[in-house]
Amino acid sequence: MANSNFPKNLDIHPSTFSFTKDPPNGLYSLYGHESQKQAIEQYGIAGRVWEAAYILNIYLDPPINLDFDPPFLHEARRCGSIRIIELGSGSGMIGINIASSLKPHLGDLLLLTDLPEVCPLIKSNVEEASKDHSLSDLIHVRPLAWGNTEHVDRIKSDLSHGQKPYIFAPFTHILCSDLIYFPELLGPLLRTIIELSLHPIAGPRIQVLVSYKIRSLPKESPFWGAFGLWFMYEPVLVREKLPDGSLSSWQRYGSAFEGPMFIFAARRRPESLEWIIPSDDRDLLSGFGAHGTMCPKSDDTFETLLLMSLDDTE
Repeated sequence: MANSNFPKNLDIHPSTFSFTKDPPNGLYSLYGHESQKQAIEQYGIAGRVWEAAYILNIYLDPPINLDFDPPFLHEARRCGSIRIIELGSGSGMIGINIASSLKPHLGDLLLLTDLPEVCPLIKSNVEEASKDHSLSDLIHVRPLAWGNTEHVDRIKSDLSHGQKPYIFAPFTHILCSDLIYFPELLGPLLRTIIELSLHPIAGPRIQVLVSYKIRSLPKESPFWGAFGLWFMYEPVLVREKLPDGSLSSWQRYGSAFEGPMFIFAARRRPESLEWIIPSDDRDLLSGFGAHGTMCPKSDDTFETLLLMSLDDTE
């Protein structure tokens, strides 16, 4: 595919999913219907705000009536600074939204990445959002095409040499929102997540957060079968604080939205840090390298979670 943001027969429209509370920095105007329409015309699918981005925004910056397990900010802050790299940032809505909850004086950082031709869209929206609240000390934009080792190495080099904005500290989180769709991109995406979760670019307990809406399960399942070999992951749960002060029961977050949708919290399997990453994307998706062997294999975590979700719905 020559340009993954402009696939053949592209026919998409601005999303209409709503926020649960007023977003900061004028996000309504930046990501309203007309703004998305213009961005789609210029940047293709990268200009649209996809549905799983909205539920990830709620999780990262929750309203006071929702509790999450695992919580994001409280748990992340226990380790000190919060340093996030997002893949496929698109129009940058997630980064701009969460920035209001972060603290640059504590060393917090957001690195938003996408294809080189999409980075101008992110930068433009960050600049527009910065008119009311400076984000220059928090948000930085870098090109990162999935599977592009040169792009990863450039970020890794800046980190290792302490060049701004990294200041020697490794990343604590990798964000992935609505990235699992085109089969030919699943191998490069997994490769990039694996590479970014290695020292020195990653801290010892780096967390990967993946918001995901099922669109074509047969095409998307190979990613999860390979992802689970390298990462342990579980769905984020949510409960509501009711008006009478009581709490609802825990349920999988995303089950109330059309999709279905999920947010998964993942960490590298410690033993996987010693495995050899195969150079071929097809081999990587087939499980080569996992468990230290060069033969095909697959993990069934996603299938199990999906069956549990269907049981909950019934």
